Amino acid sequence: MHGFDLAFASPRKLPRARDLRGNVAVLDIAFASEAGGKSFETVTLPLIQDLGPRLAAWVDHHDSAHHARFAGDPRFVLSTKAEHGACPEMITPELVARAGRVDTLVCHVDFDGLASGAKWMRGGVEPYPGCDDDARAIDTRIGVPGPAATRMDRALRARPRDQALFGLIVRHLASGLSDPSLWTPIDQAGAELAAMEAETRRIALRYERVEPGLVLVDASQRGGAYDKTLLLLIGQERAPISVVVDNDSITFAARFDSGVNFLETFKISGGMPTRISLQRSRLQEALVALGVKATDASRLAATP
Repeated sequence: MHGFDLAFASPRKLPRARDLRGNVAVLDIAFASEAGGKSFETVTLPLIQDLGPRLAAWVDHHDSAHHARFAGDPRFVLSTKAEHGACPEMITPELVARAGRVDTLVCHVDFDGLASGAKWMRGGVEPYPGCDDDARAIDTRIGVPGPAATRMDRALRARPRDQALFGLIVRHLASGLSDPSLWTPIDQAGAELAAMEAETRRIALRYERVEPGLVLVDASQRGGAYDKTLLLLIGQERAPISVVVDNDSITFAARFDSGVNFLETFKISGGMPTRISLQRSRLQEALVALGVKATDASRLAATP
């Protein structure tokens, strides 16, 4: 595929350096924080150290207190979410040229990350006009992405762990959407989202209003797969902050332009200021930090 190997990752689940060929660019992968029981020191830093001089670039737009330690290293192109709502707009022809030879791209597994990989493969040129804007609309959930990005985003939300789909979407984007036949498997995956959306709306009926300004739902018991992003967005239509409990994890979300900063509230070193997942054991303290009465927080955190 244009001479590049592809690896797909998330902040808390990174590939091993020895499994990555040649020089490596890491795209749209946030520095791990304590939020999910991991940390920068135990997850992100080992990959950086193990790659050593083979790391050609690390481009990311998520907040992290650890960005400062790489301020003098030109390989690290790091911003906050407020500065860049999505990663592809950070990838320019000048950046790709400066990085030099890259053999492997490590991409985050959402539209933002996959579009970043495709744009790198194209030398810093958008896969299609408006792709950067679409990535920003999808990653911030503000604005309406175009039809091509919407089709891919729905496919990715329906199959969030499908490595073959990730590769197909990068290939389609890298080719400038030149092969119409590639839409068939993408649309087939996207069609699976309809049933997930129906289950999501059933779960949303159980949202409970919590003062001040939250709604919370426990999605642990459900009738099938659901779309957590949609569930959180439905919650945000009803209150400034939506909270989804799912087995051992809890996710908090607010609008991108809300001014809410969960990283500061929960004293987390990095991630997205307006969407964060914590271990369920932290639910009570997190609710109290958001201003919920201690008695209500205790009740809501009790395991059913």
